[in-house]
Amino acid sequence: MPVNQNMPFPASPADAHAGDVLLADVTRGGRVESRHYGAAAVVDAMGRTVFAAGDVATAIFPRSTVKALQALPLLTEGAAERFALPDTALALACASHQGEPEHVAVATDMLARAGYDDGALECGVHWPLDSVAARALAAGGLPARALHNCCSGKHAGFVCLSCAGGHDPAGYVGAEHPVMQSVSRVLAAVTGIAHTRENQGTDGCAIPTWAVPLDSLALAFARFATGQGLGEARAAAAARLRAAIAANPFMIAGTGQFDTRVMEALAPRVLTKMGAEGVMVVALPAQGLGIAVKCRDGGVRAAEAAAAALIARFGKEDSPVLRHYMRRTLFNWNGQPVGELRASSDLAGGCLPESSS
Repeated sequence: MPVNQNMPFPASPADAHAGDVLLADVTRGGRVESRHYGAAAVVDAMGRTVFAAGDVATAIFPRSTVKALQALPLLTEGAAERFALPDTALALACASHQGEPEHVAVATDMLARAGYDDGALECGVHWPLDSVAARALAAGGLPARALHNCCSGKHAGFVCLSCAGGHDPAGYVGAEHPVMQSVSRVLAAVTGIAHTRENQGTDGCAIPTWAVPLDSLALAFARFATGQGLGEARAAAAARLRAAIAANPFMIAGTGQFDTRVMEALAPRVLTKMGAEGVMVVALPAQGLGIAVKCRDGGVRAAEAAAAALIARFGKEDSPVLRHYMRRTLFNWNGQPVGELRASSDLAGGCLPESSS
């Protein structure tokens, strides 16, 4: 595929990210085995940069981190009210879930409320990301379905939004469909970045994804955290989504996952959302801050470590779950400790634990 020279990406990644910083490293036998570099931004709802490290100005694809922003029209355009969507459904609309039975049941119910089944989903099919759920399907001789896709809740929300607006949901993943037009308008307004063909790509679940600078992504989640700069209707929608997510952290990810574990311990003070290719966002409502992290090599575990460090530092949280992700012992298949994954002390700002947990 030829490079689009109009895209907001420099030709040389080395030049583009020369200022990137260490996010996390991995040790083995007392030696550093690998290092993960990237960038992080902490921004308030007025757009003031509280902290920045690395290249926060180059546009990156936020991927699944923006699902809560994509869910705002469910509330502002009346779909949640028309179909009486419960908080579990609103949380699932913001989720990258593991395809566990509870996730599948909520997505199924969302579609049924709009008069559809999983044949309406255009996210594609993959096996549950949760190994227990995947093995249970296989043991029962059952196929994977679109409902097991980690984005099925978001897509069920899109079907509801389309129906509430009087539109045929078929083709809702297309950039010109009224649903995606609504979503792109919201994303542009909240991030402050135009969402056009020039910065558009295609996400793993087939909908458009638009590249934005990392600091603009952090700004969007400061606004989501506070409602500032959103207008009355979107601010109310953001508050309801925050409450739904905080009350149902299992719906956002699932068993053993970073988002679920952190929010089970710290919500509603902390809301987090992972995205593919090492992107992570955090909303800190009490502090009025948004955090965005990009691990340049796409490493999710490094992004998790960095996000945990920034939550501890700027959210002023001291929690076992954060300490675990900031500095975690790595084991081999015999259960022997062989090294550590640890967040950069520069990001942690004095919050890094002295030993693994």
